[in-house]
Amino acid sequence: MADLDKRALRNAFGSFMTGVTVVTALDQDKAPIGFTANSFTSVSLDPPLLLISLAKSSSNLAVFEAADGFAVNILSEQQRDVANVFASRVEDRFAKVAWYRSPDGRPLLKDVCAWFDCSMHQQVDAGDHLILIGHIQAFDHDREQDGLGYVRGAFYHPSLIERASASLRSDKPVSVTAVIDREDRVYLERDEDGTLRLPRLPLNEGEGHPQGYRRLLGSLGLSASIGFLFSVYADAEGQRQTVAYRCVSEDGTPLDGRFYAQDEIDFADLADADTRFVLQRYFGEKSRGNYGIYFSDHLLSPEKA
Repeated sequence: MADLDKRALRNAFGSFMTGVTVVTALDQDKAPIGFTANSFTSVSLDPPLLLISLAKSSSNLAVFEAADGFAVNILSEQQRDVANVFASRVEDRFAKVAWYRSPDGRPLLKDVCAWFDCSMHQQVDAGDHLILIGHIQAFDHDREQDGLGYVRGAFYHPSLIERASASLRSDKPVSVTAVIDREDRVYLERDEDGTLRLPRLPLNEGEGHPQGYRRLLGSLGLSASIGFLFSVYADAEGQRQTVAYRCVSEDGTPLDGRFYAQDEIDFADLADADTRFVLQRYFGEKSRGNYGIYFSDHLLSPEKA
């Protein structure tokens, strides 16, 4: 078999929606260490086993290989900042989060959806990763918390998506727009007055915004993956409602506009403040390697606010 395209393979793996965890342990000096991981799964109920996968390139590899166990913290929907702390190069990650010790002394994070304290059951060499299988010694979970999700390189928040969608006012028109990325460039169109804007399409009566979004992509002449909700916003009067998605385009020649790098965009030359806000936020979050969801309070009706 010919060598596989590693980037394409990674993108394919990334289409599988996962939760987000922080895996922790104690080093030889009993100091806490941890890293963010979505390579977590349950293995067995009898005996109670789970596993995580750790890259051999990780600076934590030697500590986990020598550890007698580890803990898995499943992050709640409100803990995106915690995920970022443990995914970044921070000197003392535990100084930036609230934590305590498990019955066996391993680090547990506060306000998580669930935690599992494990003794080391088995280690399996697997290509460029080491699989750590833990035997669960203690656990707990919060039935009221929703978990933080991750897919295609971005965080997603199930309850926030539901809340953002519900905030749309039924008595006002809705349009869909898309932040379409290709090799770190974003697709923009030029209006008759020379200003740049994101592509926009009004929804038909009774049409859901995912269907409208697919129709928008079809009208641009681009091949693009169906993306994820990025922002729901309105003007100050709540008269113009917009649902923005983000996605990636790998091929196709646009029928009208073109792709712009960030340094090619004069933000004073954008069509409106909404386009400026969405693009500034998109490039800012892209530089940090994660995306969230924003929705404007202008969308909320009095009873929802």
